Amino acid sequence: MFQNYLIVALRNFWRSKLFSLIYMASLSIGISASLVIFLIVQYHLSFDRFEQDRDRIYRVVSDFKFSGQPGHNSGVTDPLAEAVQREVTGVESVVAFHLPNFDVKVTLSPVKNGPPVKYKKQNGIIFANSSYVNLLGYHWLVGSPEAALKEPFQVVLTRRRAQQYFPDLPLHELPGKVITYNDSIHATVSGVVEDLSHNTDFTFKEFISHSTIRNSGWKDSYSFDDWGSTSSGSQLFIKINKQSLAPQIEKQLNGLLQKYNKSQKQDSLNAASFRLQPLGYLHFDPDYGTFDDSPSGTVHKSTLYGLLILGVFLLLLGCINFINLATARSSQRAKEIGIRKTMGSSKTQLRMQFLTETFLITTGSALLSLLASPLLLHVFSDFIPGDLQFNVLKNPQVIVFLLVLILAVTFLSGFYPAILLSGYNPALVLKSQAVTLTGKTRKASLRKILTVSQFAIAQIFIMGSLIVGRQIQYSLQKDLGFKKDAIVFFNADYFDPNPHNKTVLAERLRLIPEISSLSLSTHPPSSSNVNSTTMKSSKGKDVVETSVEMIFADTNFIPLYHMKLIAGKNLPPSDNVNSFVINEAYARRMGYMDVSESVGKMIEWNDRQVPVVGVVADFHQHSLHEQIQPLVICARLRHEFCFNVMLQPENAGGTVWKTAIEKMQKEYKAIYPEVDFDYSFLDDSIAKFYKTEMNISRLLRWATAMAIFISCLGLLGLVVFTTNTRTKEIGIRKVLGASIAQIVGILSKEFMILIAIAFVIAVPVAWWGTYKWLEDFAYKMDGSWWPFAASGLLMLAIGFLTLSMQTINAARANPVTNLRTE
Repeated sequence: MFQNYLIVALRNFWRSKLFSLIYMASLSIGISASLVIFLIVQYHLSFDRFEQDRDRIYRVVSDFKFSGQPGHNSGVTDPLAEAVQREVTGVESVVAFHLPNFDVKVTLSPVKNGPPVKYKKQNGIIFANSSYVNLLGYHWLVGSPEAALKEPFQVVLTRRRAQQYFPDLPLHELPGKVITYNDSIHATVSGVVEDLSHNTDFTFKEFISHSTIRNSGWKDSYSFDDWGSTSSGSQLFIKINKQSLAPQIEKQLNGLLQKYNKSQKQDSLNAASFRLQPLGYLHFDPDYGTFDDSPSGTVHKSTLYGLLILGVFLLLLGCINFINLATARSSQRAKEIGIRKTMGSSKTQLRMQFLTETFLITTGSALLSLLASPLLLHVFSDFIPGDLQFNVLKNPQVIVFLLVLILAVTFLSGFYPAILLSGYNPALVLKSQAVTLTGKTRKASLRKILTVSQFAIAQIFIMGSLIVGRQIQYSLQKDLGFKKDAIVFFNADYFDPNPHNKTVLAERLRLIPEISSLSLSTHPPSSSNVNSTTMKSSKGKDVVETSVEMIFADTNFIPLYHMKLIAGKNLPPSDNVNSFVINEAYARRMGYMDVSESVGKMIEWNDRQVPVVGVVADFHQHSLHEQIQPLVICARLRHEFCFNVMLQPENAGGTVWKTAIEKMQKEYKAIYPEVDFDYSFLDDSIAKFYKTEMNISRLLRWATAMAIFISCLGLLGLVVFTTNTRTKEIGIRKVLGASIAQIVGILSKEFMILIAIAFVIAVPVAWWGTYKWLEDFAYKMDGSWWPFAASGLLMLAIGFLTLSMQTINAARANPVTNLRTE
């Protein structure tokens, strides 16, 4: 029986080659998009699902509130871990580890009398003890989990890191080898563990014993007795007992904070607290992030849900095409159905025949999608994690997903047409009265609803793509309050034992004629770096304590970036903090609506009173996602490692900037011969703030193109069928004197009305969706009606062009030939 279904289906496909191609093209695009989105969502949802008792593992994170402004930090105060071990009940294990807050240089001991091997910047290194290794279930290859990280100056490597460092040695010979960190800390290899094979944010490859910190020069970088300092480099995980509840543990943790950090101001506007973040939230919570070394970073679950909706929409568009065309062409198969019923075929057999045809088309579309999916993965390479690979053999879930998808699409696309086709009355069909159903089919409400839905989805994509693109352009072109063009920045060597080298380098760079101006600071004015502290100011009897961001910079910083000094004067030349230039936001936070009144006032910082000498106009310290925060600019040479260089205007030959960079590199290498010269243009650095939005915009553009293409394929198929079934009408109208334009208008009118209705439906949906997306920006473009109008006009134009491809040919046909054919 199935063989008969198969033969009939293949014959039908061959007779209707155009419609079969339309079916397969639209379905394959939808399936390809769904497959790629499935791979992305599956990848992210699989993170950190391998840990034993993962539902009892939590990360302790810190929440703050300064003057009513919320803040979050993935780290904790350094002394918290020891206090938890001593005083908190209900905790099964405490796992504290530290991330170096600087780039680590690694030097390997000579192998076979060769020279030492050096790695200038090495990531994936943490300070940890065996509890960390046990928490994640590493498999030990060499060494003892009880002793490998017990003593100071021990280090455990993963297999891949061990093979990178010692490629010619077997693993069992590694214990006893010496690794030097930052030319001062000598650690002995004490063990090797297998790399984690699952998707995880714990991507560390090198574990230095935690006690090394207290017994080395690194101890100055940490504050193990300071309850008032919080760093994202101090991570704390706990595993609670089966009988314990997270709220109970949180209460005890915050009790420790109140007990040991009594100086912390706690009121309705200022507060600090600890919170337990479930391990399953680690990959999806952007408020806290993952770890600085994690290449995957966090991803919004809302983004994943949005991708799923996108895939469903594209798949539905393909299904709608199939349903529309199958029902529209139903009368052409009426005689076949009547004969089959007369010969004894049941409705069930006829439905199986039509479902078999749908199944074959869907299967062919799925095979095409397998060929197209690697191409889509390449197109979206910036949006897709680098370690996500398309390999059906290594990922059997893809096969399962495709099989389920084929069955679901077969049912969604084929069920209604099968019911409709199998319902014809054979008596009417064989009397040639089935043609009366043609008009009913052409005017069917379901087909109109599906067509409107199809074009509404396409127009929502167009509107969303236009608005997202406009917001990105607004973010990149907005006046940020400082000059960002023709400015290069790079860092001096943080580990340089001679702090005067950066001053020498600055003087040499100032002599380069292609350099217009130069300044030293902690970082550029707009950066992802944050250096904040708490400051106090007084206005009358009111004391204002608030969190303030700090930029340490020399006196050239404000003029170089063309910042507007609106009150007072610039920073005087100095190597230490003796005056502040504040921004307008801080002056207003201090209580001065006339910001010039803040000049001369004193601000308390680190138990010192520092005068305000000037007020600079507000500028954006970070991306437009964030509000402008209170800020002070002050001098402190020992913290100023960033060189800000304004280049001379580029010449017609484009050689000025290239020459300047080459000369800067030469001078840099003369001072720091072992350090790479890594520079960035400031405008490029600012553009990276919006990388996620750019990826979303790119994805939307492709989705919009696919949605329009699928919709137009369906529209083309309907127009082909409509013109074929109205051939006699067209011929009669031409004989009676109708022009080509009139006939095209008559044939196109119904479809253009449907597109217009789709526009009316799409506008409020697109407005709501883009409004919610724009809420993530503190500064956004002004609302405008033109993206909605433009998308409607664009869809009408595309629809009309698609209609014209067939309607003009039909209108130009010889009416005599058409009437004879009828």
